[in-house]
Amino acid sequence: MATQDAPRQPHPHPNRHPHTHPHARVAMWAPVCQAIAALLAPYAEVVLHDPDTDRILEIWNPLTPRGPGDPSLLGELDALDPSARDVFGPYEKLLADGRRLSSVSAVLRDQQGRASAVLCVNFDRGPLVRAAEVLAAFAAPHANRPEALFEQDWRETATHIVGAYVRESGRAVERLTRQDRLAVLGRMEQAGVLAVRRAVPVVAQVLGVSRSTLYGLLAELRASRPAGPAAGEED
Repeated sequence: MATQDAPRQPHPHPNRHPHTHPHARVAMWAPVCQAIAALLAPYAEVVLHDPDTDRILEIWNPLTPRGPGDPSLLGELDALDPSARDVFGPYEKLLADGRRLSSVSAVLRDQQGRASAVLCVNFDRGPLVRAAEVLAAFAAPHANRPEALFEQDWRETATHIVGAYVRESGRAVERLTRQDRLAVLGRMEQAGVLAVRRAVPVVAQVLGVSRSTLYGLLAELRASRPAGPAAGEED
């Protein structure tokens, strides 16, 4: 009596991990992928690839119409060397709609050192580029202020001089040294601010020093220069 042949079993892939079913790998790495996707949402997609079948195992926050089972197109990772580095990037990807992505890929290995999955994070940097452009536009040099409107406003002039020096030196007002303050007062003297009556309280406030400290600085400034008009004092 003829016996019926047993169903033919598919030949296993030489690099396939029988103990790492796709669903098991997804379950293992899903918390990591979900955490990354939650942190970078909605600007990044996280993709878990099967390096054996070159197909997507799972995808979180997709930026393109891809899903599990779709081709990964990771042909360059067909022959993964266990001794090679396992993190690639950041490198650039360009989507069909023109968006530029910054991507990183990491090979996830099992205890035997075999590639179990490939984790890819694709970050859409377009929003950051646009935000940088907006900030750059705000930070762009503006037209010179109309001096005719401000030449009589000595308080505005004093504030402008201190602000300009802070930008040049890269030090905040409270971190200016004694020499810095002398340099600022020299500019104020040239601008005529120190010749204004009652200028001392305002200048001291702008520089963040006491009046007595400012008087000491003015005395030092006058001692190092030819005699000039005294600073404005209170009546």
